[in-house]
Amino acid sequence: MAFDWKAARHASKQQGLCLTLGYNTALFNIWQRLAGQHNLFNMDGLEWQRDKWIGPARAWLWLNERAGCWLGSHLIADHPRIKAHLVTRVNERNITMIPYGADELTKVDASPLHGLGLEAGEFSVIIARPEPENSILELVRAFSTARRHHKLVVLGRYDERNEYHRSVKAAASNEVLFAGAVYDADIVGALRCYCRLYLHGHTVGGTNPSLVEALGAGSAVLAHNNKFNRWVAGDGAVYFDSVNDCERSFEHLLADDAAIAQLQAASRKRFRACFTWSKVLAEYEALLTRWLPDE
Repeated sequence: MAFDWKAARHASKQQGLCLTLGYNTALFNIWQRLAGQHNLFNMDGLEWQRDKWIGPARAWLWLNERAGCWLGSHLIADHPRIKAHLVTRVNERNITMIPYGADELTKVDASPLHGLGLEAGEFSVIIARPEPENSILELVRAFSTARRHHKLVVLGRYDERNEYHRSVKAAASNEVLFAGAVYDADIVGALRCYCRLYLHGHTVGGTNPSLVEALGAGSAVLAHNNKFNRWVAGDGAVYFDSVNDCERSFEHLLADDAAIAQLQAASRKRFRACFTWSKVLAEYEALLTRWLPDE
């Protein structure tokens, strides 16, 4: 917050157009309003609705979402459902929907998998923060109900002092590999490109960047059934509502190579239609150009 305060003050003294990414400290952007500066807000997701925030933290985020809507010269929504939410706050003509983009991965070295003891196509992967809203416990439970002869790789830092983290690990069979927090792009890219299934349990948010990156890697996607994921992955993914749904999907998809190939092709098609950087950045360029101050 201290950094955001200083950044907002500094930006208000600069010439030109300001782009603010996220509304978590939008109140500080009063400096841009007072300076008469055009400031476009990418409003990101519905942060105050996340389960991890309670009490004062949730109230602060809710207040700052309102502040971003009021202080922003124009709002950017990363998902049609985020835009629909923002329309309840401001006039629709003051909102532009532009999703996140990602790099397409086509030729990826599989050798980083060997350090994790993995072989291409013989594992599925979860890449997400270990939070209840990301359905990691449900995914691990569904996978662990039977012997799969397949690995489930779970990325993220799991702390034994955290009750939810302990629950996830307790639910896991010996075919679940907790690989820790992995930030090496080559390893993460190999996990996405060579997994049998990319598991996406996120329940809150707009266009989640991790799901877009999975589409760009041509991953077969099994995702939580909600309005956010359904727009991003489209009809070319399999969706689950419950642990039982997810368990049935594992039984089917781990045995059906043709279904996996179809899902992989659908992911690439959806990515190329909506989420390439050339498309996303062209939309940003057009919007920002309209808002550039007159010389």
